[in-house]
Amino acid sequence: MKARKDRLILFNKPFQVLCQFSEERPGRSTLADFIDVPGVYPAGRLDYDSEGLLLLTDSGDLQHLITDPRRKTEKTYLVQVEGSPAPDALDRLKSGLRLQDGMTLPAKARLVETPDIWPRVPAI
Repeated sequence: MKARKDRLILFNKPFQVLCQFSEERPGRSTLADFIDVPGVYPAGRLDYDSEGLLLLTDSGDLQHLITDPRRKTEKTYLVQVEGSPAPDALDRLKSGLRLQDGMTLPAKARLVETPDIWPRVPAI
């Protein structure tokens, strides 16, 4: 029997693209507009109005390893915002935030110098 090789796709998700392959409301872009590989699914997600690296795999085990909240897999995000966040806003991130589905874990949050990255469309 031949050993199966799991697929891992690294995708730079553009702004205003859903992290799923289908959409009930017409007119919104999905992963299907960019990725024509059957049987792969996102391991995590980015919001519709954000952009950045998204991992897709056909391995349910790998997907579970990355996304299972019990594993507490650390993830790093570089977030660009309009203006400069106040120190108390960073402190709230560091303490954890209450969302609709409960509290987030405390985050490591800090200001960084503006990196040299691709232009954002639309610009922030």
